[in-house]
Amino acid sequence: MAQISSLFVTRLYRAALSEHGPAIDAAEMEASCYGIAEDDEAGQEWCEENGYPGYTSYASLTDLPWRFPIFADLVKSLDLHVAAFAEDLEFDLGGRKLVLEDLWINVLPEGGTHSSHLHPHSVISGTTYVAMPEGTSALKLEDPRSARMMAAPPRRKDAREELKTFVYAKPEVGDVLLWESWLRHEVPMNMAEDERISVSFNYKWE
Repeated sequence: MAQISSLFVTRLYRAALSEHGPAIDAAEMEASCYGIAEDDEAGQEWCEENGYPGYTSYASLTDLPWRFPIFADLVKSLDLHVAAFAEDLEFDLGGRKLVLEDLWINVLPEGGTHSSHLHPHSVISGTTYVAMPEGTSALKLEDPRSARMMAAPPRRKDAREELKTFVYAKPEVGDVLLWESWLRHEVPMNMAEDERISVSFNYKWE
């Protein structure tokens, strides 16, 4: 009898943010993101100069948890989610910890995209979702082996999820998604009229 097993599994963590840590009001978080985006002139200038659609605080604000209590509460929650994911991944941290490296706001308007990328200097990356209007983009995740498939035929459209070359994860408001930072991902074009808002982050081994 032939035996077929799955090797070198890529894990994706998905949970409600509220499962761990302080309660975070979704409406307050959305209002905070908009307020920061409106006041962050340096971030607005960076987005305009670099052709970034919408707004991101990635290049302008590095201390959101210090500036705003709701982001400090968010980090308390994320710390617990990341610890749970690290346990699932069976990391041997050697007495060290996974700690927040950076955290930033993303406001993606209609027609905006975020092209395929990874986070090379981190261990775990993720996003929590603040506003996901009807018709907005799912997160597109790419099989990390795709560059090595060379002459392989394409997968059938109804292939099992673990065999697909691309997987689309459709989060809800208040969800948190985590993945290992080497996993390539992108946000396809936002087809909704309203803005898609998220908060992304990286954790490093320290």
